[in-house]
Amino acid sequence: MDVITTVPNVSFKAYTTKGEEIDVHNPSGLPPINHLDRIEEPYIIAQVITLSEYVGSIMNLCIDKRGVLKNQVYLTRDRVSLTFEMPLAEIVFDFYDKLKSISKGYASFDYYYTSYQKADLVRLDILLNGEMVDALSTLIYRGHAYEFGRKMCVKLKELIPRQQFDIAIQAAIGAKIISRETVKAVRKDVTAKCYGGDITRKRKLLEKQKKGKKRMRQVGNVEVPQQAFLAVLKLD
Repeated sequence: MDVITTVPNVSFKAYTTKGEEIDVHNPSGLPPINHLDRIEEPYIIAQVITLSEYVGSIMNLCIDKRGVLKNQVYLTRDRVSLTFEMPLAEIVFDFYDKLKSISKGYASFDYYYTSYQKADLVRLDILLNGEMVDALSTLIYRGHAYEFGRKMCVKLKELIPRQQFDIAIQAAIGAKIISRETVKAVRKDVTAKCYGGDITRKRKLLEKQKKGKKRMRQVGNVEVPQQAFLAVLKLD
């Protein structure tokens, strides 16, 4: 059995225009955008204890993760306790690794859940030749969606093997395409044996190849390699 590794996520609460509350555990469970009233996500109170020399870097990290500084207390002359309110979704991905990296290991992290709050989230979909790949879809903060979508497209372009036809890799929010990359086709030189002669011979061969590639693009399926799913977790 092939195991697909997806982006870690948390449970959200979606409210429809009819007043229904739906627990959303993955992006595919989100109601259609025209029936969606609002989305709420879980928030936490996070406490970080670290050395004073790393306070600036840690504050920048938490603010980038949509954190709000609530309290700052010096426990000793060189040890500081920082308290932030931030979304749970921002810490399940790569927060802990980055915290340990910028503090050289001299930081402890603890948190507890507080409540659900309204959030400006969008569903980011990845399409290959117009076909959505559900395993690569994610719910993400609107302000981070464009950058994350662009990085996803660039990374997938490196990992998806070339085919006999062009592969369009697109990141989309609803019907709006926000980023696109193309994996170019492996091209065979069909005019290699045409030495001299009338130019129409070459044109006929190229037109025949063009029609064949168009037909392949219509029926061809793009297989996403396992490395592509793992690479999503390593996007920096």
